[in-house]
Amino acid sequence: MYNQDYWLDLVYARVWIPDVEEVWKSAELTKDYRQGDGVLQLQLEDGKELEYKLDPKTNNLPHLRNPDILVGENDLTALSYLHEPAVLHNLKVRFIDSKLIYTYCGIVLVAINPYETLPIYGTDIINAYSGQNMGDMDPHIFAVAEEAYKQMARDERNQSIIVSGESGAGKTVSAKYAMRYFATVSGSASEANVEEKVLASNPIMESIGNAKTTRNDNSSRFGKYIEIGFDKKYHIIGANMRTYLLEKSRVVFQVRNKDLCLCAYGHLTADDFHYTKQGRNPVIDGVDDAKEMSTTRNAFTLLGVNESYQLGLFQILASILHLGNVEVKDRDSDSSIILPNNGHLSVFCELMGVTYQDMSHWLCHKKLKTATETYIKPIPKLQAINARDALAKHIYAKLFNWIVDHVNKALHSTGKQHSFIGVLDIYGFETFEINSFEQFCINYANEKLQQQFNMHVFKLEQEEYMKEQIPWTLIDFYDNQPCINLIEAKMGILDLLDEECKMPKGSDDSWAQKLYNTHLKTCALFEKPRMSNKAFIIQHFADKVEYQCDGFLEKNKDTVNEEQIHVLKASKFDLLVELFQDEEKATSPTGAALATGGRTRLSVKPNKNKAGQASKEHKKTVGLQFRNSLQLLMETLNATTPHYVRCIKPNDYKYAFTFDPKRAVQQLRACGVLETIRISAAGFPSRWTYQEFFSRYRVLMKQKDVLTDKKMTCKNVLEKLVQDPDKYQFGKTKIFFRAGQVAYLEKLRADKLRAACIRIQKTIRCWLARKKYLRMKHAATTIQRYVRGYQARCLAKFLRRTRAAIIIQKYQRMYVQRTCYKRKQAAALVMQCILRAYMARQLYKALLREHKAIIIQKMVRGWLARQWFKRTLEAIVYLQCCVRRMRAKRELKKLKIEARSVEHFKKLNIGMENKIMQLQRRVDDQNKENRVISERLNSLEVSHAAESERLRVELTRLRGAEEDAKNNANKVTSLLEELERLRKDLQNTRKEKKAIEDWAQTYQDEMEKMISELKEQNHLLKNEKNDLNRLIQEQSQQWTEKMQRALKEETQQLENDLNEERSRYQNLLTEHLRLEEKYDDLKEEITLAVNVPKPGHRRTDSTHSSNESEYTYNSEYAESEEGTRGGEDVSKAILDMSLFLKLQKRVSELEQEKQSLQNELDRREEQFQRARARDDEEHKKARSAELEYESLKRQELESENKKLKHDLNEMRQSLRGSAEAGSAAPGSPAYTVLLDQLNASNEELEVRKEEVMGVSELSGNLYSGSELILQFKIATMTEPLPYIEDVQKLTDAKEISQAYMGLKETNRLLESQLQAQRRSHENEVEVLRGELQSVKEENNRQQQLLAQNLQLPPEARIEASLQHEITRLTNENLDLMEQLEKQDKTVRKLKKQLKVFAKKINDLEGGQMDVSPGQTADEPVHPVNIPRREKDFQGMLEYKKEDELKLVKNLILELKPRGVAVNLIPGLPAYILFMCLRHADYINDDQKVRSLLTSAINSIKKILKKRGDDFETVSFWLSNTCRFLHCLKQYSGDEQFMKHNTPKQNDHCLSNFDLAEYRQVLSDLAIQIYQQLIKCMENILQPMIVSGMLEHETIQGVSGVKPTLLSKLKNLTDPNLLEDYILCTVRSGLYNVSQLEEWLRDKNLMTCGAKETLEPLIQAAQLLQVKKKTDEDAEAICSMCNGLSTAQIVKVLNLYTPVNAFEERVSVLFIRTIQTRLRDRKESPQLLMDTKLIYPVTFPFNPSSLALETIQIPGSLNVGFLTRV
Repeated sequence: MYNQDYWLDLVYARVWIPDVEEVWKSAELTKDYRQGDGVLQLQLEDGKELEYKLDPKTNNLPHLRNPDILVGENDLTALSYLHEPAVLHNLKVRFIDSKLIYTYCGIVLVAINPYETLPIYGTDIINAYSGQNMGDMDPHIFAVAEEAYKQMARDERNQSIIVSGESGAGKTVSAKYAMRYFATVSGSASEANVEEKVLASNPIMESIGNAKTTRNDNSSRFGKYIEIGFDKKYHIIGANMRTYLLEKSRVVFQVRNKDLCLCAYGHLTADDFHYTKQGRNPVIDGVDDAKEMSTTRNAFTLLGVNESYQLGLFQILASILHLGNVEVKDRDSDSSIILPNNGHLSVFCELMGVTYQDMSHWLCHKKLKTATETYIKPIPKLQAINARDALAKHIYAKLFNWIVDHVNKALHSTGKQHSFIGVLDIYGFETFEINSFEQFCINYANEKLQQQFNMHVFKLEQEEYMKEQIPWTLIDFYDNQPCINLIEAKMGILDLLDEECKMPKGSDDSWAQKLYNTHLKTCALFEKPRMSNKAFIIQHFADKVEYQCDGFLEKNKDTVNEEQIHVLKASKFDLLVELFQDEEKATSPTGAALATGGRTRLSVKPNKNKAGQASKEHKKTVGLQFRNSLQLLMETLNATTPHYVRCIKPNDYKYAFTFDPKRAVQQLRACGVLETIRISAAGFPSRWTYQEFFSRYRVLMKQKDVLTDKKMTCKNVLEKLVQDPDKYQFGKTKIFFRAGQVAYLEKLRADKLRAACIRIQKTIRCWLARKKYLRMKHAATTIQRYVRGYQARCLAKFLRRTRAAIIIQKYQRMYVQRTCYKRKQAAALVMQCILRAYMARQLYKALLREHKAIIIQKMVRGWLARQWFKRTLEAIVYLQCCVRRMRAKRELKKLKIEARSVEHFKKLNIGMENKIMQLQRRVDDQNKENRVISERLNSLEVSHAAESERLRVELTRLRGAEEDAKNNANKVTSLLEELERLRKDLQNTRKEKKAIEDWAQTYQDEMEKMISELKEQNHLLKNEKNDLNRLIQEQSQQWTEKMQRALKEETQQLENDLNEERSRYQNLLTEHLRLEEKYDDLKEEITLAVNVPKPGHRRTDSTHSSNESEYTYNSEYAESEEGTRGGEDVSKAILDMSLFLKLQKRVSELEQEKQSLQNELDRREEQFQRARARDDEEHKKARSAELEYESLKRQELESENKKLKHDLNEMRQSLRGSAEAGSAAPGSPAYTVLLDQLNASNEELEVRKEEVMGVSELSGNLYSGSELILQFKIATMTEPLPYIEDVQKLTDAKEISQAYMGLKETNRLLESQLQAQRRSHENEVEVLRGELQSVKEENNRQQQLLAQNLQLPPEARIEASLQHEITRLTNENLDLMEQLEKQDKTVRKLKKQLKVFAKKINDLEGGQMDVSPGQTADEPVHPVNIPRREKDFQGMLEYKKEDELKLVKNLILELKPRGVAVNLIPGLPAYILFMCLRHADYINDDQKVRSLLTSAINSIKKILKKRGDDFETVSFWLSNTCRFLHCLKQYSGDEQFMKHNTPKQNDHCLSNFDLAEYRQVLSDLAIQIYQQLIKCMENILQPMIVSGMLEHETIQGVSGVKPTLLSKLKNLTDPNLLEDYILCTVRSGLYNVSQLEEWLRDKNLMTCGAKETLEPLIQAAQLLQVKKKTDEDAEAICSMCNGLSTAQIVKVLNLYTPVNAFEERVSVLFIRTIQTRLRDRKESPQLLMDTKLIYPVTFPFNPSSLALETIQIPGSLNVGFLTRV
């Protein structure tokens, strides 16, 4: 880099080192550098020490800083060290510190945008620069303009000013100021004010070609070259404008023509149009749209565009905006449609003067032409939208060309042009995240301009050396001709693009492959991205740019539908026809390539020659036209003398005078400034005149070296100071220095000046130090004198004050002590007095209390003695009463047993039946009331809707009538007034008829005229009325549409709420299923624990029901059988489906209250002693009621026995009668067997009767004795001593033993009663707490509903109250139905017990039946009860009650899906169950219906619980459950489910029962089975996902079993092969992700939610493919990966492993940048996807077309006991 000898002993030298934030940072060398050192010891400007390591390969030293004298130079080439940090620092110092925005860099003017209005462009500034040389004054755009103007006049050569830079750098403003300078300096040669017209073209071009972007509020989206023509006297005579590459795509997505659009449609805003609201920020701060609009219109007027043309322009712009709002709808997947009467399309057609039908048709269709035929094909919605946008861009481009053409016509000069100055305002080098065709063309143009710039700078540098007669060698500089050849040469990028556009099936992908095949291996400037096959990279002179191939062909073709052009050409709008009149030529009037707005493929054939020419012109693509126009521009620039203005954007935030080094360096590299500096630095960059060098370095010369000839003096000094003659050269007027030599001379000058300064400082400092010492000595003496006198005076004053203070203290202390003593003496006297009085009062109170206590003790002891005597006497009497009562009760029991009869029991039974009938009637009444209330609510709702509609119609009619009435009232009033006046005039006329007849005739004529005027006014009023009516209709239509939209949004919201509610409901079902399984497990455990057999007799509790006590006389077999049946009934009652949800809630509440109830139980046990008497009394009552019930049962059995005997006797008589009629003989075998059975049954019945009587009597005796002993114990347990005395009085040994046995029984009875009472009390407490909690919840809910209703409007409040009332009545109805079900269960249980007893007695006595002698053995015995003959109904299956378990077992529990069910009709078990259910409904057996449904549901649950992991079983029963549910709906009788039924199916509907509750239960069961099926599928598919995604291959023909991923990894032992395999596997996984997305798109599943679920995986695959280095990459990742959380993105980046050694891992700094950017994102911390999430499911109604009567039941199901009815 520099001569390293110069670095030796160069301590404290200042250098530049690279920095991440500031690009370059200044540092100072703290240690001398020696040859071979690898580390430099540096100190930064903030004092921080740093060790800078040199590159061991190049060993290049850092850049040296320029001396301070050179910092801030107005020309960068004057710097001693010309390199990037020096240039950047110099620009920063001038911009920030000096507020100077212009700097020279040789022939280039660098302009930095200050983002602030500066007062440096006035007329006085223009006059100051006029006539001055370029280097005489500070850098300015006016200096460049003056130089161009001066060279044009001096050299008579055309000039060009090339202004370039990024968007927002100030190019347009710089070009504007340059043109203003020319207009001001040169003036006009005529009176046409051409310079004003030239300046007036700027606002017009800005309004139609500029846009508000993220980087610039007024960004030029096209390039323009303005040629300002001058005559021989160098006055402006005209101008011409050429435009390049209008970015039409911003018309459809960027805020465009904001001023024109907003002013043309003043009553609308930018947010009302699709094209203008996409930017979301159409307002520019500090810009007055009205003022800008006025300026633009004035400019149009000045350029000769009249008012009508201006309105026509605004009309076309407004139509473009309305065209963007035209909404295209999907008709189907391959066609689209625009709805009739589209408002925006109607406005577009009206403004453009075209027909609505043609435009709406061709926006959704296109014409395809073949050699023989023409086809009209509909296009899908996306293509229709693209066609609409293409038409809008085409119209806008035509308008742009028309405006440019008219501007050129206005600026065209009539005289001869002598010379011109061209101002080129063109876009700078662009690189974005996504670069397309526009950026490619822009960068191509910049390559050409950069080449021209390099050649010009190199030429000027060599001319300078030749002028000064300096020997020079060839300077190496960057030549970008290879990059230009890559783009425009034969088989280059543009050539291949044009070739692909000509191909019939050309696409962006095929074009990209051609580029790869042609240039990838042959051109080093062309590269292919690693992770993309649809992009390419070009190494430009400024940077590498990656271009996306998508859209290149379409933009290069730039086609539009020719039928749409035909429609526009047929317009009645003259200006539009004028825009499209040269469509066949397809050329720009200005010669611009891209200002035409593209080409159209039209096949109009009016003339063969013209058609051929048009076709030939149409074959020119956009790229070819741009290349030709760019070549023309280069020829123009090469023929002129160029002047360069490079605009720099200091920051991206538009802050005033804020300098961002990163952005500045990036632009300096791109605009060629650094290349200019490099070319200058390659020669002799520093240049001094001999006078300047002599004045500056005179201090280095000795007196003898100074000669009269300053040139010789400078030569002699330089030969002594610089030993190497190659470091400088002597020119004619200047000395040329190599880089760094000026800094070396400055160092020598500074060293010499430093030595002289040190000598001067030494002398001055000595003199100053002595003067200071003498002054300090004199001052110290004076201070000592004054201080000592002051101290003596202070001491005397202190002594006087001390003596006075001692005297004052003496008297003060004496006074204080005396006062304290007096106060203590008075207090002691008062305390003694109070204490003595208090002690006397206490002594008196003690004596009085002792006296009263003695009196109380006396009275209490007497009362206790009397009480003890009374209790003893009462206990003796009570014991006697108990014994006597016991004996009396025994006698009373015997008498009661004899007195009771069957008639009494019948009365009780009749009373019970009456109660049941009353309850049934009450339930029916409540059902009727509910139905009446429901009907009333429905009628109220219907009437409310009708009333609302009627009132709405009436309101509309009244409004119209009110308007008519107002109009009529005004007319009637005026007419009445006029009539009254006419009558008065008529009377006067009659009186004066003869005198003034002529005047009357004139007056009559006037009246007729007035009446005609009134009629005209009446007609006008009628027209206004019609207009108002039409306006009202339009408003009503708008309100109707608004209400429809609101209704649609509300419907959507309700659907979303329904889905959420369904999800919550299904989650509750899942929880309920879990609790139910838990409940079944606990029940099984309890059953196993309870049913453990124990030997011997089992004693039952006295509180058990009589049903269990009656079973004790049966055998052990009968007991177990009845227990099993009772258990089944109980389980069926518990598992009733209507109570499941409530049981779930109750279980959760019971678990929460378990601990609290345990504490309550402990407290209750402590209170048990106090409540014992009351509990015993209740127990006595319960036991007496139980005994009465047992006696009633026994009497019932006796009555039944008598009845059976009577029936038996009648049967015997009938048998005897039949025997007498000729039956078999009495001695026949059948008769003998029957008679034996009857006798055995009678004997067994008598034995059972005696056992029952004995047990009843024994239980009565035991109870009486127990009751006696219990009363005796309760009465005596509080007094133990009297009890012993009373027991001793019992002399009878029998009575004592009986009392002792009774006491033991009582203890046992009390223990059992205590346990029962405790359990009942706990149950009561739980019930009360549950009711209390429900009441609280109901109260809270009512309060919430009331608060919500108060906030609603009156109409909504009424609807809400009605809804709440309906809900309340429904809940009450459900509660009543539950109560009814409980009562029905109780009644059925009692009936069942009666039937069981009757059946047993019938079986016992049936064997004793006698056979008549005349009956034969072969004749069958006819049964007594003859069954009812059933009707012949089809589609039903009959079964017996006892076969229900067998039906469920064979049809559900033991049915195998793979074995038997695989050959059945789909859903056959469901059809069989429903046919059985139909028969139970037909016979109106509610118990059978409920039993069948409950058994079927429980069995399905049981089989799913048992084989829930079997996918076939779960799917099989999901299908059958859904089919059973659909059958219940299809045959329920509801009209909504009977739409698709046949008449025969409607006849098969259920007739007696409404099974809506069981349909809900079955729906819940289906949802549970579906969730279980999903779990099974997850368990099956989970192991297959990873291997399926990573190992899937699409090669056809590959068969066989593929090895798993783990086995493949085990077989790979070579690390390199293992790495390659893992890489290929990951790539296959990424490919499969894209294939999965494509599959979803092909199956039209992108809108079902699967796309959102797959989105994180897609984004993760994209994250692995993008670049991960710069901040732009981080921003792209943050915007792309919106479906991934921050934790997931960071995890993927941390685990990312490079493919090869040339790629680096993701840096930690980059990951922290990602985290910083995503810091504000609100997201869950979940890392992996929630694979356990189950979406809510609904089962739509699917009716069956299968007729029930045609179903055949195969024998493999083993249900032969079913009978088809």
